[in-house]
Amino acid sequence: MCLPVSRTVTTFIPMRMFNTAGPIRPTLHYHIPPLGRLALSEVLALIRGERYFALHAPRQTGKTSALLALRDLLNGGSEGDYRCAYINVEPAQTARENVGQAMGAIASQIAREARYALNDHATADTADEVDTNRRPHAVLGTLLEAWARAASSPLVLLIDEIDAMVGDSLVSVLRQLRAGYPHRPSWFPQSVILCGVRDVRDYRIHASSEKEVITGGSAFNIKAKSLRLGDFTQAEVAELLGQHTEATGQEFAPQALEAVWQQTRGQPWLVNALALEMCFSAGVPREPGEPFTDSDVFAAREALILRRDTHLDQLADKLREPRVRRVIEPLLSGGDAEYSDRDFEYVRDLGLVAPGRTLRVANPIYGEVLPRELTWVLQHEIAPQETAWYVRSDGSLDMDGLLAAFQKFFRQNSEHWIRRAQYTEAGPQLVLQAFLHRVVNATGRIEREYALGSRRVDLLVVWPREGGREDRIVVECKLVKEGRSMSRTVEEGLEQTKRYMDISGTNAGHLVVFDMRPDRSWSERIFREERDHKGAPVTVWGA
Repeated sequence: MCLPVSRTVTTFIPMRMFNTAGPIRPTLHYHIPPLGRLALSEVLALIRGERYFALHAPRQTGKTSALLALRDLLNGGSEGDYRCAYINVEPAQTARENVGQAMGAIASQIAREARYALNDHATADTADEVDTNRRPHAVLGTLLEAWARAASSPLVLLIDEIDAMVGDSLVSVLRQLRAGYPHRPSWFPQSVILCGVRDVRDYRIHASSEKEVITGGSAFNIKAKSLRLGDFTQAEVAELLGQHTEATGQEFAPQALEAVWQQTRGQPWLVNALALEMCFSAGVPREPGEPFTDSDVFAAREALILRRDTHLDQLADKLREPRVRRVIEPLLSGGDAEYSDRDFEYVRDLGLVAPGRTLRVANPIYGEVLPRELTWVLQHEIAPQETAWYVRSDGSLDMDGLLAAFQKFFRQNSEHWIRRAQYTEAGPQLVLQAFLHRVVNATGRIEREYALGSRRVDLLVVWPREGGREDRIVVECKLVKEGRSMSRTVEEGLEQTKRYMDISGTNAGHLVVFDMRPDRSWSERIFREERDHKGAPVTVWGA
């Protein structure tokens, strides 16, 4: 009798992982060297020139990792004889406008950094014992003076999460730094870097003690420069994923690398989160085998969005703010811009829109999150759909039947939902996207393009078929408002639909026109027409 041979199956666990929480640790995380992402030569020139300056970027971009790497570089002696200290002032946020408590939290950070990073126990003891309730508006300046005089090497101070502070507490920090600035480098830090999500110039601080709004530029007018930490380049995305391939043998097909770049546009948290989901789904490393494909990337994207991970949830929460709505709503509706420069700068600093002066969503994942978050309740109000009615016998998507069903749904539900929607101007387009998402995303996906001022939203429905094939169907959304004619809007829409069909490489196109003019009956609004525009067949739907 032969007994079965016992086999032990071992799962290879790489020494490093993709990082989605906190600063990188090179021994634990795949990473792009942080100093390589800084304009390092410019940073070092500013420090040598005894300048105070700002470094800002959206959350989870790598700011803290860059600051810690800079601290280690300066303390290593290769860039001169410096003492560089890093403090995170976020603990002072809970003090709000209690300046004494805020300075106490900052003093504790100074004590920890002096003791453990610089081995300066005298400064640490002084910071631990300081009475922050006595002359609270001078505590920080006094501590920094003592710290700067504690040794002959110039002190460089890196202050992280500065914009977590508010009101009088923030004003006090900025003004104490400004007051000590003329005494650098012997009696005050030679250089200070303020790091946060926003540029200090854009702070509008509501200071209770002064009963007025104080701008960061006035409270900290010694700032020499503002630097912005950018996202990964396409080459850096490939390099990061390549580190996992080198460590494990698990490869990424070229189309997967391209999909990660296209979906994230290099946003560091998104890149790492997608890779972590693909390579370590549910915390279990995937065994080397077939290369990851773009299908794996889109599956990971959907998992991140459905989980509403903290990074995405924080961005979605910002949609409730009026200044964010003023920027995002016309983008989602294709309407005209009605926001101020300050609104735009705020939303850009949050990372919701791309850097530069052109308004566009920062990346397709954010573009997917925005309408889903705004229609979350509606999606759950739509009854679950049986696939039989919208999938043909050959496995293709019956978009004609789907849009006919949407017309009926919109007629019955639009007035109620748009009235209670947060973004009413974009309401019709959001209702359509919610309906399509509820039906399509179980099997396929929707890609979205937004064009400010065009009165349109471009949707591309991607539906997988057997044998690796897929259907690609363009759905263009247009609004007709008072003062515009239906015929002109349809003609514009046909041209835009044809253009997007050419870009998307498909001959399947639909144009949905929402007639929002007052006193229009549903019998006038609901119609369906087959049109041919420059050789492209387009079905026009009225709603």
